[in-house]
Amino acid sequence: MSLIKEKNENTKDYILQKDKTTKRTGGFIAVVLIVLITAVVASGYIFKWF
Repeated sequence: MSLIKEKNENTKDYILQKDKTTKRTGGFIAVVLIVLITAVVASGYIFKWF
């Protein structure tokens, strides 16, 4: 089983595909993780945990 499907391959035995939905979802998850990490660091400074 391969990880990323190329456009010219017809099988569905892949985890990720190179299409708009996968790229947008990956970008959204990255942005959410960055926001969460920033919030944790900011709250650490506000409550003087660091």
